[in-house]
Amino acid sequence: MQQRQVSGHTISSYRDTFRMFLEFSRQRLKKAPSGLRFEEIDAPLIAAFLQDLEKTRGVSARTRNLRLTAVRSFFRFAAFELPDHASQIQRVLAIPGKRFTRRQVAFLTRPEIDALLEVPDKSAWSGRRDHALLLTAIQTGLRQSEITALRRVDLVLGAGAHVRVLGKGRKERCTPFGKKTVGVLKEWLREPSRSGSEFLFPNAKGGCLSADGVQYILHKHLTVARGRCPSLREKRVTPHVLRHTAAMELLQAGVDRSVIALWLGHESVETTQIYLEADLALKERALSKTVPINARPKRYRPDDQLLAFLKRL
Repeated sequence: MQQRQVSGHTISSYRDTFRMFLEFSRQRLKKAPSGLRFEEIDAPLIAAFLQDLEKTRGVSARTRNLRLTAVRSFFRFAAFELPDHASQIQRVLAIPGKRFTRRQVAFLTRPEIDALLEVPDKSAWSGRRDHALLLTAIQTGLRQSEITALRRVDLVLGAGAHVRVLGKGRKERCTPFGKKTVGVLKEWLREPSRSGSEFLFPNAKGGCLSADGVQYILHKHLTVARGRCPSLREKRVTPHVLRHTAAMELLQAGVDRSVIALWLGHESVETTQIYLEADLALKERALSKTVPINARPKRYRPDDQLLAFLKRL
């Protein structure tokens, strides 16, 4: 926490990993965690822990690899502190991550977006909050943690309306608002804050909305929206799917990949490649430019001399 200055989310993830690992070690070795010696935490024990996560807890390969990342971080630190245990440390660091099938990202279509945003009851405080929250998430593509951490002072709703967030990797970025989102947020900011809360989307008591709270809000309105839009019944919609939806809206509007990467706060433009793979319309446009099989190719016709001159400029 002091040397690497990692984010609170990273600390929480590593904390949870070691709580589960030490609990597993207590049951496996019949020894209290505070009595464990370093040499007892070997590669076979960690491999058994990872296997137990998959079988007992039913975690995915991604989550399993995330837990392994936390263990590796600890053993890389131990390599400098305990050089006499180098062979044990190297065997742990050699435990491979598990490969998994990389599925295409899920996103909402425009009719599905409209169906979801129409559900919240705008006559109630919670409904107005939920509508503003969902609209902001879909239009900006902010991460769930970024949405819940937003404060009223982070918004600029005048000329060049935008929101300023401190995202993953401690990278600060500004994300612009559309006209509809600006109008909704202006109305929402006129609402009296709960218990003097500074959060943009607080819970009923004025505190920070939790991750479970966001998921509950989404699930509640999604249940109703599925009755109005049948295509939603076949989709598993999470808060992160709303982020994917924002990216797909930009991509289908012809926005360049590098701009989308900046918009979403991606470390690399290559991360945005997943949206190109999921965009069927883009592939169909590419297919329409090809010559059909067994079709007679068109005869080449040179450009007009004036157009050819302009192309050479």
